[in-house]
Amino acid sequence: MKLTVISILVGVVLIGGAILFTRGNINTNVGVDNVSVVNGKQIIGIRAKGGYQPRKSVAQAGLPTVLRFDTNGTFDCSSSVRIPSLGISKILPQSGETDIDLGLLQVGTLQGMCGMGMYRFELEFKS
Repeated sequence: MKLTVISILVGVVLIGGAILFTRGNINTNVGVDNVSVVNGKQIIGIRAKGGYQPRKSVAQAGLPTVLRFDTNGTFDCSSSVRIPSLGISKILPQSGETDIDLGLLQVGTLQGMCGMGMYRFELEFKS
């Protein structure tokens, strides 16, 4: 009886640990194509509702860039967007599209977040 209980507990801990470990390592952006170039401007599309999707976007450095947020019934803190390194702070409407002009960016990574800092996203610019 004691051995059975211990075996079950060990199994639960191992399975739970495996789930938590892999959860942070899953690439949620596989096959995501949210960056396009239209009339010489690069547009990065991000959905804001319960966080930001995709969480990581890869774009081209040196192109005029617009960050386009799409909201649809967004009532949580992801409707408040901040990119501290660029001094950007914007309240998004509950539904609709909002463009934020980022200008020409060099190779590097920008970190963005909601107003509370709970939900995050990353923009990586490559040459």
